[in-house]
Amino acid sequence: MEGQHQVLNPERLKSLKEWAQKNSITLTQVNGQRKYGGPPPGWQGPAPSPGCEVFISQIPRDVFEDRLIPLFQSVGTLYEFRLMMNFSGQNRGFAYAKYGDPLTAGTAIMMLHQYPLQKGVCLTVRRSTEKRQLRLGDLPTNVNQSEMLMVLQMMSEGVEDVLLKLAGPKGREVVALVNYSSHYAASMAKKVLVEAFKKQCGITITVSWTSFSKSRRVAETRQDDDFFTTPGLKPLTKPSPSPPHLYPQLSHYDVPTHPTLQPFIRAVGGPTTPPPPPRDEMMAQAPVNRDTVSQLKRMCEANRLGVPQYEVRYHHTGPDGFLYFSFKVLIPGLPLPLYGAVQILPGTSAHATKGEVCRAAAEQVIQTMCKVSNLRPF
Repeated sequence: MEGQHQVLNPERLKSLKEWAQKNSITLTQVNGQRKYGGPPPGWQGPAPSPGCEVFISQIPRDVFEDRLIPLFQSVGTLYEFRLMMNFSGQNRGFAYAKYGDPLTAGTAIMMLHQYPLQKGVCLTVRRSTEKRQLRLGDLPTNVNQSEMLMVLQMMSEGVEDVLLKLAGPKGREVVALVNYSSHYAASMAKKVLVEAFKKQCGITITVSWTSFSKSRRVAETRQDDDFFTTPGLKPLTKPSPSPPHLYPQLSHYDVPTHPTLQPFIRAVGGPTTPPPPPRDEMMAQAPVNRDTVSQLKRMCEANRLGVPQYEVRYHHTGPDGFLYFSFKVLIPGLPLPLYGAVQILPGTSAHATKGEVCRAAAEQVIQTMCKVSNLRPF
């Protein structure tokens, strides 16, 4: 304990606190790191693309954000700064700084690499590798790619796509290569996926970094959640013969086992649930003349659940001309987002298509909420 107090210089801690208060700086402790920004107050525009982050090492253990953030802000506006911390309150000697563009990140490297932070200590600053792909091993052999994507999106944030492949000496092992929107998202997922699969699926998987980045093909076909490409463009993931069936079951007392997890549960001998509705029934769920978005909003507000938020993503176009979409509806008062899939005919515009997808998603959510609770639609 004595050595710890020598490292945790009270004057340094006092300086950090005063600096944060004076400049209205919010530092958030998340899983072994203390984060500023991501985005910071007043940030305008999208999140930075890959190549905008630098890796900082050789940081003295009793140096904190009050010295580091102003130094790296002297080069340009910071989008995010992350200082790695341990349980004793020391920093772990390295941090990440993310700027708005690769040029500013390169300037930071030129200006601050070997910067003499204090007597006898020079910082090392170089481009961050920003690894964003995880390798999941020891998966059931009957896992489906579309279902795997939905499960991962439920368990972790920032999932962009997933690829299943055979590995091992005899090609009998199934592994998943999962791409995330950022290194931070992938790092957070790496910390929770093993436990999440064990708790919700009853299986033990392995999670590790892959040694290569996602392919150019995937990067070129990336879509924003609020943007729809034309049906002629490639989808984010390899299309499956039929759309994924996801019908969440809610509980006010604990986190439910999502129906998408059933292939994993079956693979380890666990109980199963009744099969999802057939495709024709799913098609019939798309509303025609009902404003289900407003209906769901009124239903949630009346029960003090908050305002629903929609995230939708184009999946693929079927041979019959229907467009397939996956969706996530976040209702603040519920313990878990609701996931699902819909298929609709193309609209007259991207805006009309998006509206129809949201209405179809709202219809499914209303049906699910009415089945598992005493709530009734308005």
